[in-house]
Amino acid sequence: MVHTSVPLPSMTALRVMLAIAERGSTTAAAESINLSQSAVSKQLLTLENLLGAQMFTRKPSGMVPTDLGRIYLEQAQVAIKAMEEAAFRAASLQPDSHTLRLKVLPILGDRWLLPRFSDFNQKHPDIDVQYTTFATDNPAAQPDAVFRFGRGPFANEHSVYLFGEDVRLVCAPAYLARLGSCETLEDAARGVIIEHPSTPLRWIDLVAEHGKPDLEPQGVMRFDYYTLVLRAAISGQGMALVPPQLVEEELRTGSLVNPGGLHYASKVAYWFTTPTDRKPSSALKAFQRWLMQQVE
Repeated sequence: MVHTSVPLPSMTALRVMLAIAERGSTTAAAESINLSQSAVSKQLLTLENLLGAQMFTRKPSGMVPTDLGRIYLEQAQVAIKAMEEAAFRAASLQPDSHTLRLKVLPILGDRWLLPRFSDFNQKHPDIDVQYTTFATDNPAAQPDAVFRFGRGPFANEHSVYLFGEDVRLVCAPAYLARLGSCETLEDAARGVIIEHPSTPLRWIDLVAEHGKPDLEPQGVMRFDYYTLVLRAAISGQGMALVPPQLVEEELRTGSLVNPGGLHYASKVAYWFTTPTDRKPSSALKAFQRWLMQQVE
């Protein structure tokens, strides 16, 4: 056995670090991993003291990883993925167990699934749901179902459409006030569009559907995490294109608005998929029934 004197972060610290990177703040991170805000802050401080450097810098859009933070984030994903695979494999040893393994996109889990999930827990307290956000090639660690974002239906999978074809342009009321009247695409083009470089919800899709493919916005701001795209829009830094289901609370309370009702029909959407070559467990069937009630 090889021993090392290099200080190693705990698994809790790694989860905290990933949650902060995805959510942009210690408060939001705490909500996503069921810890108090003070516990998250303490874990981050302990980690930074252990490594002797800052892991994040604070910016108007939220907490952003430093160069050191990015190094540890990359390896944290590897370590947590390995532990999740081990848990999945252990659960699979029990045939038709009450353990349900789901692969969930972080933004979907954060903004839509987890706020509703307490209802499922209350109705099915005997089902143990395990989440992962990582893909794996290990056959023994495959999830029972996967939430996908893309052009469905998907080959060799039962694919159920959830939502996402309706995409709306949203911004904070304060940003709209600064922009002035915004009833047309030309009005919106006077502003800044906030995008995620790998998420196909873009200004070019909006203007193309409305027959104005050459219309460009005044500026484009991009973030590596879609959560930060939404946070930047909520904080009044520009406009974002988003399915309304991901910002239900903000639209309801008025912290986000849909100027001019501008929207488009996206070719990509959120789907719930299960393998066609595997018999669904009773736990999966119960979850599917509950999930369909949520999107009715």
